[in-house]
Amino acid sequence: MIVLVIVTTLTAVTGLLGAATVVGSFGRRGPARTTSDFLVASRSVSPMWNASAISSEYVSAAAFLGTAGLVLIYGADMLWLPIGAAAGYVVVLVLITGPLRRSGVYTLSDFAEWRLGSRPMRHAVSVCVCFIGWFYLLPQFQGAGVTLRVVAGLPVWVGWAIVVFVVLGIVLSGGMRSITVVQAFQFWFKLLALALPAVALMVIWRVQGGPDPTRPSPPQFAQPTTVSVAFQVGLRVPVDTRGHVDGVLDGRRYHGTEVLLTAGRHVVAEDSRIAFPAGAAVPHAEQIPVQRGDVWATPFGGGRDHPLFGTYSVLLGMLLGTMGLPHIMIRFYTNTSGRAARRTVTLVLVMLSLFYVFPTLYGALGRVFTPELLMTGDADATILVLPGRLVPGLPGTLLTGLVAAGAFAAFVSTSCGIVVAIAGTLSQGVSGGGVRGFRIGAVIAITVPLTLAGWLGTLGAAGLVTLAFTISACSLCPLLVLGVWWRGLTPIGAGTGLAVGGGCAVAAGLTQIIGGRQSGWWGAMLAQPAIAVVPLTFLVMIVISLLTRARVPTGVDRAMVRLHLPEELLMNRS
Repeated sequence: MIVLVIVTTLTAVTGLLGAATVVGSFGRRGPARTTSDFLVASRSVSPMWNASAISSEYVSAAAFLGTAGLVLIYGADMLWLPIGAAAGYVVVLVLITGPLRRSGVYTLSDFAEWRLGSRPMRHAVSVCVCFIGWFYLLPQFQGAGVTLRVVAGLPVWVGWAIVVFVVLGIVLSGGMRSITVVQAFQFWFKLLALALPAVALMVIWRVQGGPDPTRPSPPQFAQPTTVSVAFQVGLRVPVDTRGHVDGVLDGRRYHGTEVLLTAGRHVVAEDSRIAFPAGAAVPHAEQIPVQRGDVWATPFGGGRDHPLFGTYSVLLGMLLGTMGLPHIMIRFYTNTSGRAARRTVTLVLVMLSLFYVFPTLYGALGRVFTPELLMTGDADATILVLPGRLVPGLPGTLLTGLVAAGAFAAFVSTSCGIVVAIAGTLSQGVSGGGVRGFRIGAVIAITVPLTLAGWLGTLGAAGLVTLAFTISACSLCPLLVLGVWWRGLTPIGAGTGLAVGGGCAVAAGLTQIIGGRQSGWWGAMLAQPAIAVVPLTFLVMIVISLLTRARVPTGVDRAMVRLHLPEELLMNRS
């Protein structure tokens, strides 16, 4: 059966990636030779195609794997993540979609230099774009490694290598024109890969009369379950629980011996196994809260330190962070007009709302049927493990292969968009543009996070992507809002704000990755700093700009006219 799972998974993944490559080759309609072809597909993408591609870029490792894992652990509190991210497109639509499209530039770095008349501001924004993109690429590598490790038992580096090979092949061959068609195809495939197994699992759960995940008790094993521990883990046992241990528990070796795990903390060594009977309480990894089902299903149920602060902070970060994501914002330059860009945003909202129904269902079902993931801490694997757990045999294997292929569609699609955004920024800012500079930038864009992938801490895919949103919200969001709507912004004010806001957000993210999660108010602030840092960034930019108002760019009035006049009038003026 293991061999069948491996063969099915690799066949599904290979088939998907091969189909994506073929679709991309048809979508190019000839080789891409100009900078406009590579960066913005010659501004010729229709709203439907662009909305599908944007939705595909957004449905990354965090959305595909991480959301279900977070719902499994924290419950209703985590539903604010997709709500905040989807609502971020409303903010983008209202505040900056039209103006950015009318500016006529290619990248966010182009916009900063054009609006502020400052070459150093281009470089400052380029640094922010790279950090945001690299934080966003890390969970794509992590997710690819987890997928093949969980489903096929392969080393994590195999997943990394597949993502690198496919992404560079697609991006270097045709840039934005090539990846647009690929991403649009992959969004609908990802939706299908999630929806079909989810519907099947829900039917089985209802037919079998499965347990209710909201019952007022800690999670229990619905059936006899053997949990394999790949790495040493500290456990919290909510109530006295019996299990047969084969390995090392609390420093003592057992060989299939029945052991009483008393309520409290225990340590299980790597490569150990514990077999639990049906109805036994599920031990939790020490960083995961133990919650009753009714508390888990209630917003602000107490699964985290200072949940109200954390929820509002992450909601603000996701809401405003969407605005500065370079691989999303560059998409609006590919539309034929500002009106088409606004229509694209509306379609994106509909598509994401449809998609997010399914990871939520997986998270709830995982609490009933794969509660051992709360013990191992491998919550990102919820979507991958569930099909085989509820549907044994060949049908479950086929569903697992479909989900794994959908997961790789998420990794590849998002990675393509990020690599194009970073490569465009680097090529325009460092090498002066051109196709050769773009290709060099693409290699750099994917190499840097690849070298860091082996050093990731305990953060899951969603946690890493949330860091990228936070950095964006604390740096590029204030720059874009003030740059579009306030003529008084100066290069010194904008640069100081980027340094303060972006620096604080990056420092908080690196502290979590290197030092692990912290507790109390300090830990809550490090985990979700947006609610404090975003207002600080706006304040710094405004105050410093007022103190240096003599440095307002000389062409600011002309720039503001271009940003806010309808495109038809701009064409007549030109």
